[in-house]
Amino acid sequence: MTSSNLSPADRQKLDDLHEQLRVISLRNVGYPCNQDFDYSELFRFLHFSANNVGDPFHSTNYRLNTMEFEREVLADFARFTHAPADDWWGYVTSGGTEGNMYGLYVARELFPEGICYFSEDTHYSVAKVLRLQHTRNIMIKSQPDGQMDYADLRETLRIHRDVPPIIFANIGTTMKGAVDDLAQIRAILDDLAIANAYIHADAALSGMILPFVDEPQPWNFADGADSISISGHKMLGAPVPCGVVLARKAHVDRIARSIEYIGALDTTIAGSRSAFAPLLLWHRLRTMGDAGLRHIVQNCLANAGIAVQQLRTHAIDAWRHPNSITVVFPRPPQALMEKWIIAPSKNIAHLIVMPHVTTDIIDAFVTDFAAAVNSEPRTKNREPSS
Repeated sequence: MTSSNLSPADRQKLDDLHEQLRVISLRNVGYPCNQDFDYSELFRFLHFSANNVGDPFHSTNYRLNTMEFEREVLADFARFTHAPADDWWGYVTSGGTEGNMYGLYVARELFPEGICYFSEDTHYSVAKVLRLQHTRNIMIKSQPDGQMDYADLRETLRIHRDVPPIIFANIGTTMKGAVDDLAQIRAILDDLAIANAYIHADAALSGMILPFVDEPQPWNFADGADSISISGHKMLGAPVPCGVVLARKAHVDRIARSIEYIGALDTTIAGSRSAFAPLLLWHRLRTMGDAGLRHIVQNCLANAGIAVQQLRTHAIDAWRHPNSITVVFPRPPQALMEKWIIAPSKNIAHLIVMPHVTTDIIDAFVTDFAAAVNSEPRTKNREPSS
């Protein structure tokens, strides 16, 4: 049965949905999903039931796969993250949450009695992952700007220094875009003489920003990470959620299992994995190249600066971190959140200046924000400038 067999009513439902998504996608400014892409060249591959089951670096009985392309994608991300030569492994995931789950899974397998430390500003899914894995955990306080409170981390580690720590570091927090300093975290571990430790870096958004700036914060393998998760549908842009997770190969080798049924190593979280997502990422990386990626990152950072300036011009207390495209401001009136797709949290909200968020969109957003503020009095809650 083909789409030509759809009833007029069902066809109209699809047409209505398409128009709805087309209109609201232009007002998606609060969530980090890049809308600026064209993958029509890859549509022909949707005719195949391809499946990247198992380890992308080993053969599999299911030969309808795109693992060759997946390996090329992973090699690029290994380069972006300064992964150690000949000592890294990874795969294309369904998104950041699976990548974080994998990193925490490896850490828990290495240190079954370990305690995971994560900050108040960590993504909500991490607490869920820790519950699923029954991993002991302690929440660390956050600084006002969203970074982990390193003094609280030090003191908590000191109290539990007999238990291997699993540090969950945010490389761009969800709401404020703060980057936890891996160099400072490693220095704390060294100062407390803690040799057995694991650091996972959640670089969902900033993992495709920091490789293309001149002065990145310490965040990658060279700075002490043991595993890193990066989203593919965020800065790169994709029509389906996807991402990449990378880990030190020596860690992964200790937990691999061979499965006869699929003729492959069972090293991933999922069994069947998307074979289309690696094609999307491969196509984007090849069509843009490093120079193109640097260009869009620099353009987004410049536009984020413009957004801060324009909001402040209208007496809206906006701010952002260095190397961040997340513009933070007081929670706006409800009228603005009903028109624009904005992510609020308590007394703040943010604008994330993705490649599709042009200066024209910023102008329209700021105009609407200012109008909403003028028509609905509210109490301002200031956040620290950075």
